[in-house]
Amino acid sequence: MNPISNTAYYCCGVRMDDAERTPSVCNDRYARRFMDEQGLRIFEPFRGETLPNISNIVRCRIIDDFVQREIDAHSSARVVTIGAGFDTRPYRLRGGEWHEIDEPQIIGYKNERLPVAESPNPLTRVTVDFASGSLGESLRTVPSDGHIIVVIEGVFMYLEPDAIAGTLRALRGRFPRHLLLCDLMNRAFFERFGASVHAKIVAIGARFTERPVDPAAIFIEHGYREMANVPMFRRAAELGVLWQRARIPRIVARIILALVKDLSGFSVRQFTYG
Repeated sequence: MNPISNTAYYCCGVRMDDAERTPSVCNDRYARRFMDEQGLRIFEPFRGETLPNISNIVRCRIIDDFVQREIDAHSSARVVTIGAGFDTRPYRLRGGEWHEIDEPQIIGYKNERLPVAESPNPLTRVTVDFASGSLGESLRTVPSDGHIIVVIEGVFMYLEPDAIAGTLRALRGRFPRHLLLCDLMNRAFFERFGASVHAKIVAIGARFTERPVDPAAIFIEHGYREMANVPMFRRAAELGVLWQRARIPRIVARIILALVKDLSGFSVRQFTYG
């Protein structure tokens, strides 16, 4: 797998660890299936990154909740996950028609460890060579009508602006109307809180691109409207995860969030187009 795909093991390891806790934030009981010897080796250095791991699992939960609400409101919704990695939402959430797009090695490995036939919801997996810029071709396998939800999780922080713009053009070209869920990190958050976990990401061969001051600006420039912005730290406090896993009381977390504005710089965003 390429270096960025190796980070899929980190995210999956966080969900595996979460599923073994009580209470669990996402209860991803499928995550362990993907954590082979290589995966466990990649994840091990990240185990001590308490706050980044909390952000990671809370990001998953925020997106879970967003997607489930959309499916509940639109029973025939199509969910398109780009850079799906080891995501298991088609198996964990109720309803929807699911389309996962990722590189051939990821899709092949997923098909071995978690077959499509086990999904309780309709699921199609499609391969793409991101390096060749063929996302638009892969998206043509997905019907463009109906309620479209696009999920791009843990991806944009690795992409240069031109690659982000190309992704947005491909989405707009295929889906005249769609909702986009993604996580964005600004420069202030990265510079203040991201150094430790980023060093470990660099060690497995990947790296964040230079973080913009306003990561939402490129989406607005491409015709998207921002509908929601949920900071991971705030949601972690609401869920009680900061107390359960970092022993930070809710009242203290609220005070910290009010005083340290940079903590809002890593969040899940909901955009609409069309």
